[in-house]
Amino acid sequence: MASLQPYGCGVVGARGMPSFEGLRLAPFITPLASSVGTPMVGLKRRSFPGLVVKASTVVAPKYTSIKPLGDRVLVKIKSLEEKTSGGILLPTTAQSKPHGGEVVAVGEGRTIGTKQIDISVQAGKQVVYMKYAGTELEFNGSNHVLLKENDILGILETDDIKDLEPLNDRVLIKVAEAEEKTAGGLLLTEAAKEKPSVGTVIDVGPGALDEVGNRKPLQISPGSTILYSKYAGTEFKSADGADYIVLRASDVIAILPSY
Repeated sequence: MASLQPYGCGVVGARGMPSFEGLRLAPFITPLASSVGTPMVGLKRRSFPGLVVKASTVVAPKYTSIKPLGDRVLVKIKSLEEKTSGGILLPTTAQSKPHGGEVVAVGEGRTIGTKQIDISVQAGKQVVYMKYAGTELEFNGSNHVLLKENDILGILETDDIKDLEPLNDRVLIKVAEAEEKTAGGLLLTEAAKEKPSVGTVIDVGPGALDEVGNRKPLQISPGSTILYSKYAGTEFKSADGADYIVLRASDVIAILPSY
């Protein structure tokens, strides 16, 4: 399942300087100004080998706990799969970045109007979150992400996305298979198949909170065939190879009749 992204880049090396792996400064000529202001060339800037890049922020070992504030949640990220199902080792570039893990700490919630709203997930729950959400931390020897509750797509206690329990106004949809033939009977190549935006609702969340902190139940029910915005949501593949997508109820644009 759902891969770090725009998190803070700032790991500090042993000498207190940021370090970057795999980056090389291409040699180039740096102009030097002479005493009369005429540019001079001839100084070649050296490259810097052996520098390491990490996108996560390292929390010093002396800090043994992190307490999220407000509606934030601390999640311990699932480790990367280093082998394929057939046992072949994957290089780092081929490993899919996970975007799920275990909730280890939650904030006190938030206030809407005069109502105190608690976090809807508890420590120990396995969750899936939006792919580019939150701030990644290296803490107690493991990778964590600190994100807002609203960035969590749902609770997933198994390894199969079809068992996801959506949160808030999220909807879990099984995507309809793309058509393999044209209307005239011609077979379509994979590249020519139109990405489907039709699917069947598998499960829905309890609804978003209104301006006074009350839940507004969704007007979409499991079993409905729906049309959704083409590029919305977060896509997943289930254990049996079927395609699923998790999106907000506002990205569902129509309910289709069932035949």
